[in-house]
Amino acid sequence: MNIMNGAKMTYLSKTLILCAGLALAACTNPDRFGDANTVDLNGGGYGGSAQDPRSPAYFQQTVGDRVLFAVDQSTLGNEAQATLAGQAQWLMANPEYTAIIEGHADEQGTREYNLALGARRANAAHEYLVSQGVAANRLKVVSYGKERPIEICSNEACYAQNRRAVTVIAAGLSS
Repeated sequence: MNIMNGAKMTYLSKTLILCAGLALAACTNPDRFGDANTVDLNGGGYGGSAQDPRSPAYFQQTVGDRVLFAVDQSTLGNEAQATLAGQAQWLMANPEYTAIIEGHADEQGTREYNLALGARRANAAHEYLVSQGVAANRLKVVSYGKERPIEICSNEACYAQNRRAVTVIAAGLSS
């Protein structure tokens, strides 16, 4: 029994020493990710800066990632068409990105009705982007109906923000 406990202690000791050595080795170069004293508060890295026309942050904040709809409607108004035209230009200039178009509805109505309405809204945005030259295989459509509100209150100001189609972009996911 003593031999068995001794073997376990030796194995445990070696494992602990190995783990400690690996942990210390990982800390040998504190500047391996660039200047350790610099923090990018403008969304640098994967999201990029809102000032960089090729970045997802620029797409979301400058081009606009969402269009709004009237009550019980899936027809694109002039403002929505202008936003989608900008999205189409951005997507064609950045072919490494794909998009999921999310359809949403306000809390009024049944779950089933709002899922169908969200699908019609997402499809309207999808069809417009394709008509502007974006390849259909780069776009996917999903409806969340009333399940993912961005505003939660029971008045028209909130409802208006929840009646939307949102274009969510991602890099490298084309099929």
